[in-house]
Amino acid sequence: MNTKLTLLFLIISLQFSCKNNNEQRFADNLRDTKKKELIFTTINKGWNFHDTPINSTSEATLATWGEWRAFMDELAIKPKKTIGAFQKKAKALSTKAMALNTNIPTQFDTPQIRSRIATLVTQVQMLDLYINLDKVSDKRVTKLVSEINIELVSLQRQMDKIVEKSKIPLEVGESELLKMLDTTRAIQSGSPVIPGNPNNLSNPNNPNAAHVE
Repeated sequence: MNTKLTLLFLIISLQFSCKNNNEQRFADNLRDTKKKELIFTTINKGWNFHDTPINSTSEATLATWGEWRAFMDELAIKPKKTIGAFQKKAKALSTKAMALNTNIPTQFDTPQIRSRIATLVTQVQMLDLYINLDKVSDKRVTKLVSEINIELVSLQRQMDKIVEKSKIPLEVGESELLKMLDTTRAIQSGSPVIPGNPNNLSNPNNPNAAHVE
C-alpha cells in the first residue's frame, strides 16, 4: 500500500514538474519573441540612409561612376518584415561599398576621396558585423547607420569641392608655372638646363654645360 502511495506521489510530482517546465519554457520564448520584436522595431525605425545625392556633383557622378550608382541604389531599398532581411541587406551593402574602390573617376582619384571611401567601407562592414551577431545590438546598429550617413555627406562634399576648385580660372603666369613643375617632376635624372643659369657652368655632370679651358 505504501509503495503504491509513493509511486502515485512520484507521478503527481513529475506531472507538476513537467507543467512548470513547460510554463517556464513558454514564458522564456514569449520574452525572447518580444525582445526580438523590439530590436526589429528599433532597427526598422533607425534604418534611414541618405540615399539621394546632396549636390549636383554627386548627382552627375551617378551617370559616370557605375559603382557609386549601384551603392546608392542599394541604400535606397529598405528591408522589410524581418531581422533576416536587414542582415541580408547589410551584406549586400558591404559588397557594394567595397566596389567603390574600383573605377574611381580620374577627377576624384585623390587621397582625400580614397580616405573617405575607406572610412565608409569600414563603417558598412561594421554594420554587417553587428547586425549578424547572435545577440543583435539595435543601438549599435542604428548608431552605425548615422555614422554612415555622416560619411556619405563628407564624401559628396569633397567631390563637389574638387569640381568647384577645377572651375576657378588660373591666375596669370600660374599655368606656365604648373607646366614647369610638371616638367621638373618628369625628369628622373640629371639637371635641366635653364638659360642664363650660372650653375650650368659649375655642374660637371651636365653634358650641356660650357667647358672652361
